[in-house]
Amino acid sequence: MKATTTGARAPSVTRSRIITAAFAEFYRNGFQGGSLNHIIEAAGTTKGGLFHHFSSKQELGYAVLDEIIEPLLRERWLDPLKDSTNPIFDLKRAFRQFIKQDIEKGAYVQGCPLNNLAQEMSPLDEGFRARIESLYATWRNCVATALADGTKAGKVRKEVSPRNAATLVVASQMGIWGTAKNSQSKELMIQAGEALCDYLDSLKPQGVSQERNL
Repeated sequence: MKATTTGARAPSVTRSRIITAAFAEFYRNGFQGGSLNHIIEAAGTTKGGLFHHFSSKQELGYAVLDEIIEPLLRERWLDPLKDSTNPIFDLKRAFRQFIKQDIEKGAYVQGCPLNNLAQEMSPLDEGFRARIESLYATWRNCVATALADGTKAGKVRKEVSPRNAATLVVASQMGIWGTAKNSQSKELMIQAGEALCDYLDSLKPQGVSQERNL
């Protein structure tokens, strides 16, 4: 029984290694420029092993979106807003935290993995476009819900449209990471992030304090 369990688990481990290696390769070189040979080498498998789990490079790309990028999106940007009654504070904290983190790791020069795929593949492949748009829609809805809850809690002005503001916030976030990738400038990324935080502060009712250092 023990040998059977180990044997059943091995394909799953190999599949996970392939997806992880593919994410790194696509993030570094783009989907079209990404090398299956590099992925195979990094995953410690063979071409036959890769195609045992994925019928094509396209299917592997979809798996990267579904199994790595979506959970990363949820961890970074959606989970901090769960049950938030002060979404402006929580959004600003997340922006500053991840801008700082990506600058320290040097990841800002490669941009956002979701936005990278959106820019590269959405005009070319409907499967990519639909998956990416589903993630963006989930993201916008999460921010809109948090802002609506913030309105009820007196933290967001009543005249603010949660849906419109959420659309701008998500688009701005993607623009910040895209700008940093193109400019290769830490200073410009920080400047853009602070401008977005200033916009979020403008959504507060009068008399609500401005948290400048989170």
